[in-house]
Order: sequence, then structure tokens, then C-alpha cells
Amino acid sequence: HNGLYYIIQVISKLLDPKTSEHTASFVGRLVSVVIGKVGSQLGENLDLMLRAVLSKMQQAETLTVIQSLVIVFAQLINTQIEAVLEFLTSVPDPMGKPALQFVLREWCSRQHLFFGSYEKKVCAIALSKLLLHTIQSNDKRLQDITVQGDQIEPETNEIRTRSKTKHTPTQWTTVPVLVKIYKLLINELSNQIEENMAKQKDDSLSQEDEDEGWGDEEENDNDDEVALSGQSLSSLIDAMSEDYINGLDDVEEEEDPDYKKDPIYQIDLQAYLTEFIQSLSQQPCYAMFCAHHNEAEKCVLRTINIPV
Repeated sequence: HNGLYYIIQVISKLLDPKTSEHTASFVGRLVSVVIGKVGSQLGENLDLMLRAVLSKMQQAETLTVIQSLVIVFAQLINTQIEAVLEFLTSVPDPMGKPALQFVLREWCSRQHLFFGSYEKKVCAIALSKLLLHTIQSNDKRLQDITVQGDQIEPETNEIRTRSKTKHTPTQWTTVPVLVKIYKLLINELSNQIEENMAKQKDDSLSQEDEDEGWGDEEENDNDDEVALSGQSLSSLIDAMSEDYINGLDDVEEEEDPDYKKDPIYQIDLQAYLTEFIQSLSQQPCYAMFCAHHNEAEKCVLRTINIPV
């Protein structure tokens, strides 16, 4: 057996539905690298690998795991969109419907929670390509899929106590998946604008903050212990993974040759999304998207000179 055989065995073990979902916390990166480097040599193993990713996603609840698995399909959308859409349409989900619907619902419900600079960039650009592909080709496979839209605020003047809020189920609008993707792209643009503005600010206070932090270190450690005591394993792993990925973002992106080889690595996401949304606003189909704007989205659109 060659090295590729053993790598596939490791991936199969990590994606085995019988194992804990947390075995797949970082498997998405490995799968994406294998497909990117030796995809043409995988043969039927590629199909089996993607089916295993789907199976694992169906049992996953932890954000870290779901993000890791979604990125596999996001990377494929960025490089071979028609092939991955064909695969997801041909494979059924547990309810017998095309897995495309399941993947998009899982993805769209969590995209705003994804973390990691490179990972968010990969997913946002994949969503933009999905949206553009569907508009340009009039692809029916996505047009019939609906997902959760915006949260519905209760229309009442009654004072809402904490107990009432707790026992009132959250309600959501239902929107076409293309509208949801558009909303997610506006949200990501808003995040990019805020992050880039923060980076431009003077960081001269950072040293002062460090000096002041020494005295509070022991107290903060105690606070952390109290905060950790009531959390579930899933939430702890999510928090630790987010801290780990965010903490290593800059270092990894500077040193990782796979990141540097990916053209997406070089993309300025704020500029990309600004141009994409401005271009979309000039299309005849834009009226469909306009009907679903909320006030926060209108504010973002005004900052890039789109009249709403």
C-alpha cells in the first residue's frame, strides 16, 4: 500500500459515524488538501469520502465540526462547482431528498458563526459563486430550496419578562436560499468593514493594556474557572477551537504553503464582496433581493453606495 492508501484510511476513521463527532473537528482541512493535491487519483474513493463527510455532518452538532465539514464542499464549489452540485443532487439525505438541501441549510444557518480568516474567506466566496452560478445558468436545483431568514420580533407592547422570553419559541421568516446567501454576504461585508476599521486604528494602547493586565491575571483565572464549570463539552471545544484558530490565523497564513498557493488567500474580501454586491444590484433579478432587506442590511448597502 502507498501513502495515499493510509491517508484515506485515517480520513475514513475520523469520519466514521460510530466515533464521536469531535474526531472530525479538523478533518475538513485534511480532506480538502487530499482532494486538491491528488483528487484525480482518488477514483471511487472521492465519492466515498464525500459521502462520509455528509454522514458525519448529519450527526454533528458542534460548530467546529460542522464548519470543518462544510469547508470541504466550499472548497469544491470554488474549484469545480458543477461537479459538486451534481454530486449533492444525486446523493439523498436521511429524508430521501437531495443532500444539497441539507448541506445548504446547515451551512446557511451557521455561516455567520464561522471563524478563522481564511476559512471565512473560502466560505463567503463559495456562497457568492453559488449565487452567481444560479442566476447566470437559471439552475433550478437551488431555486426551490428555502431556509430560515430573519428572526421575527413579536409585535406586542406587553413587557416581556425573562421567563416569558425563555418559553416563547423563536420564530423565523422563510426565504429562498438565494436570498439567504445574499443576506449572509452582506453580513460578512459588514464584518469585514468593522474588522478593517479596527485594524486601521492606532494600537498604542496595547502595551498599556498588557501592563494593567498583570495584576488582574489571577482574578481572571478564577473567573475563567467559574465560567467553564457550567459549559457543555461541545461549547468548550467550540470556544477552544475558535481561540486556537483565531490565535494562529496570522502565523498559519504567513507560513502555510497551501494557503499561499490558493488564489483565494490573496483576495481582499471587503473589496471582493463590495464589487460583487454592487454588480448584483445592477441585475434585473435584484428586485427579488431588495424585497427582503432589513434595516441593518440597508445601512451596510448605503456605505457602498447602493441606494435602498
